[in-house]
Amino acid sequence: MNMKKKHTKIKLTALAAAGLLLLSACSKPGLTSHSTGLWNQIVFGFAQIIHWLSFNGSIGLGIILVTVIIRAALMPLMNIQIKSSQRTQEIQPQLKALQAQFPGKDVESRRQMQEAQQKLYAENHINPYMGCLPVLAQMPFLWALYQALVNVDFVKIWDVPTKFLWLDLTQKDSTLILPILAALFTFLSSYLMMRSAPERNGMTLSMTIIMPIFIFFMALSFQAGVSLYWVISNAFQVFQTMLFANPWKIIAAREAKKQAVIDKEKARERALKKATRKK
Repeated sequence: MNMKKKHTKIKLTALAAAGLLLLSACSKPGLTSHSTGLWNQIVFGFAQIIHWLSFNGSIGLGIILVTVIIRAALMPLMNIQIKSSQRTQEIQPQLKALQAQFPGKDVESRRQMQEAQQKLYAENHINPYMGCLPVLAQMPFLWALYQALVNVDFVKIWDVPTKFLWLDLTQKDSTLILPILAALFTFLSSYLMMRSAPERNGMTLSMTIIMPIFIFFMALSFQAGVSLYWVISNAFQVFQTMLFANPWKIIAAREAKKQAVIDKEKARERALKKATRKK
């Protein structure tokens, strides 16, 4: 991925995150149906959906169902992101070749480099922004769900039990099972995406390691209800990746494509030798 595209993605993501933080700054613990503000009402709406789906009064089941429903609804967007990322990964060797072809830092070299990149993107049907727009589109939904778990007191408002399996969803998971599972599924999700990449860089590898550690310690600090959300959300992400971007299928298809090129070249050479012998 070229540096300009990286910087653009970072800026867009940072802008979206800043907007969400600005909205969520007004959302604090103790939200009720009487809380004012559009964002607060959206967050409380997500809490109500969790309550409605808490069959037999099981908030844990409600969290699982809402997380799966939202993730499933966002699957088309995530599929667009995954496919865009795959196509971008496949042309990394060509992008590196262009960078070697136009190494200059002057304005003219940068212009030629940009034109060559845009041509390469067009030839491979790649929109540089489609890899980040689906991520930005889903952030408000996932953040609202997260805030609903953190800022709405389900017990006080709806008088529902907080026990789910071995967990008290209002307390931290002292068994460490949920933090470990959250970290494991985060790692698997990142690893599967990295596994299919034709080339890997240090940043991708380090994020594959750092993010699970970060999620593990975050899950240690939050209520078990939030940790349960992270486990289900990241487990669904693993399922989604295997469905839309199975790395072993991608690698097999890539190898088959390479082999087809080799076989075609060998067939051409045999035809040339045969033609030469006839002469």
